[in-house]
Amino acid sequence: MSDPREPLRRVVVVGGGQVGVLAAIAMRRALPGCEVLVIGTPPSPAAFADIASTAMPFTNKLHDRLGLDEADIVTRAGGSYRLITRYAGWGGAGQAGALAYGETLAPALKTAFARDWGAVRLPGAGAPPVGSLAQVLAEAGRFAPPPPGEPTPLSAVDYALRWNPAAYRALLIDTAEALGVGYIEGAIDRIEPGEGDTIAAVGLAGGGMIPADLFLDCSGPEASLIAAHPAFAFTDWSASLPTRRVYCSQPGAPMAALEDRITLTGLGWISEIAGRDGVQVMLGTPAHVPREDALALLRLPARAVIALTPGRAERPWIGNIVALGDAAARFEPLGPLHLDLAHRQLALLLEMLPGRAISPFEREEYNRRSGLMMEGVREVLALHFAGIEAQRVFGAVPLPGRVGAVIDQFLRRGRIPFREESPLLGQEQFALLVALGWVPGLPPAAQAADAAGESTARAAFEAEARAALDFAPPYDQWLARALGASRAPAG
Repeated sequence: MSDPREPLRRVVVVGGGQVGVLAAIAMRRALPGCEVLVIGTPPSPAAFADIASTAMPFTNKLHDRLGLDEADIVTRAGGSYRLITRYAGWGGAGQAGALAYGETLAPALKTAFARDWGAVRLPGAGAPPVGSLAQVLAEAGRFAPPPPGEPTPLSAVDYALRWNPAAYRALLIDTAEALGVGYIEGAIDRIEPGEGDTIAAVGLAGGGMIPADLFLDCSGPEASLIAAHPAFAFTDWSASLPTRRVYCSQPGAPMAALEDRITLTGLGWISEIAGRDGVQVMLGTPAHVPREDALALLRLPARAVIALTPGRAERPWIGNIVALGDAAARFEPLGPLHLDLAHRQLALLLEMLPGRAISPFEREEYNRRSGLMMEGVREVLALHFAGIEAQRVFGAVPLPGRVGAVIDQFLRRGRIPFREESPLLGQEQFALLVALGWVPGLPPAAQAADAAGESTARAAFEAEARAALDFAPPYDQWLARALGASRAPAG
């Protein structure tokens, strides 16, 4: 019988943004006997995961796991809900589509929707039918989060949360402090090597050395710990991801909406994230676009202008340093992928949590799966730039990884090949490609479709949609009631 490993005694998290604080909470929850210390290094405006005001549905599950109440995010951190992301212009002028979350369609309807989307349409014939309950609800402006553990007509609807980043971070800090997580501010100016490829301690400017068994690098794109390691190597993504400059706006007018928008223009892409504290607008351009033209298109005062060199750490876990989020990968904020990647990497680390003696096999498996996660993000982003309209704006770029195979299978057979650790499910990738203007081919099943089964499935979907619309209140009214109840005096 093997002896249990000695558990970690101290974990140091470098970076006090929302990624670092959530990582500290996760470590403390997983290792209640372990000391966890956050070093709040100076923030970077290019740390997109730390300034992100939204994530993807995976984050909701991680919040639940770590004891973070969704209602608190709504009432204390400016929280709101997103059901779909609407794309416009990627397939040409007037083209639009929507991306919803989850795998919710019956197989018969997947075949029907593939055929409907691929059909030739006469002028004035209208768009194909919507492909999800989420889109039905978003277009009607009706939603309320379904109560946990109680089946309702909304239980199958997957959604994402938004928040005010500063308020969300404050909520995380309250949770971390209640768990006994320590905090210190300062800039790291020296690193003390340990045995083999580990480090023993980090030193703060004007302060002493801080030792630990495990270091989590959540310092943003500077990657202040892992990039300083002699074994660090960087894989450049510039050839396949052509965005070179990102303009981030000051918040615009508040907007309570169930959708966000990503639009392709002649100068670049524009991302609009709705929020109770103001719309967050970001513009991504190729290098040749003049700064004054980009600022005019942004329409709001710029908070930051960021030059971008995309890429990732070849190995995000080296020795006893694990890089999460922007410290592991840099890429354009085209959709809510930054926090999603950081949170999925954090969940993977919890799954493979080491003891004081770290097995090389743990590192290798983490690096394999985390590498697949990062490459999956690159491939999803690359889909945006593969179309003709995007190439007119950004230029033609090579397709990385399996992007060419995904597009080929989608166009010829209306299917999405399985990919391990992809940020999007198969149905979500299908919806994304349609929203970007690609027309799916017919899968083999469509050649032998059961008309009766398809009709039954369509009727069932329509009944589900009617039930969901009847059950869900107008979203703005529900939100007003939820906020009003949180302000009501006790008793």
